[in-house]
Amino acid sequence: MSLNIPTPHINANKGDFAKTVLMPGDPLRAKYIAETYLENPKQVNSVRNVLGYTGFYKGAPVSVMASGMGMPSISIYSYELFEGYGVENIIRIGTAGALNKDLKIGDVVVGMGASTNSSFIKENGFSGLSTIADYGILSTLCDVARSRGTTLNVGNLFSTDIFYGDSNFAEKWSSVGVLAVEMEAAALYFNAAKLGKKSLAICTVSDNLVTGEVSSAEERQTAFNEMMLLALETAVKLNKQA
Repeated sequence: MSLNIPTPHINANKGDFAKTVLMPGDPLRAKYIAETYLENPKQVNSVRNVLGYTGFYKGAPVSVMASGMGMPSISIYSYELFEGYGVENIIRIGTAGALNKDLKIGDVVVGMGASTNSSFIKENGFSGLSTIADYGILSTLCDVARSRGTTLNVGNLFSTDIFYGDSNFAEKWSSVGVLAVEMEAAALYFNAAKLGKKSLAICTVSDNLVTGEVSSAEERQTAFNEMMLLALETAVKLNKQA
C-alpha cells in the first residue's frame, strides 16, 4: 500500500526519521531518551501525543518514537515508519514480565522469536507463521552487550493481547522455555518480515510472574537506562554497517 506523507498517525515530513528507530511504548520515555541521550534532538511527531524525535548519538542519526500499548498500536506505527518514511530498522525497547524463575528484576531479555495469542497475524493471512527477529540486529546487539559486560537472556518472548488473564499462564508458557511476556514484539516482527525490513525487541524485566517479584521505581529507572544504552550503541553500529 502506498502511503501519503504525512500519514494518518505521523505528521513528520519525509526524511525526518533516521534509518533506525527505537520504540518504547510510553511517549514520555521517548521524550526522556531524546532529551537525555540524543544530541540536537528535534521533535518530529506529535499526533495523539505519540511523541517522536530525531537526533544524533555519537555522531550517528537515531530516531525514537513511542509505539503505544499492544499489537494494534505498534502495528500501525511500525507500518507507517517502514512503508511511509523509509525506516529500515526498528528496535523495540520495553518492559516484560519474566516467566522464568531465575530471571531477576532488571535483567535484559531479547526476543529471538515471539509467539503470540493474537489474531493479528492470522487476520493478515499467515496463520501459523513463526515471527522472528532479524539476526543481523541481534548479532550486533550481542557484540555491544559483550563490550559493555551486560548479560543478555536471548530466547522466545510471548506477545499477548491480554494483560489481566489466566492465572496458570506463567506455568504453561515457561514449561516450553518462553522467557517473558510482553504485548508488542510479534506484530513488529510480522510487519518487518512482510515489508522486507528489520526489527528486534529488547525488554527489561519489570516483574516476575513465577516468583511474584516486582520492581521499585529506582530499579526500573536504572535498568531501563542500560537497555536504552544497549539499543543506542546498536543503532550506531547499524549506521556504520549501512
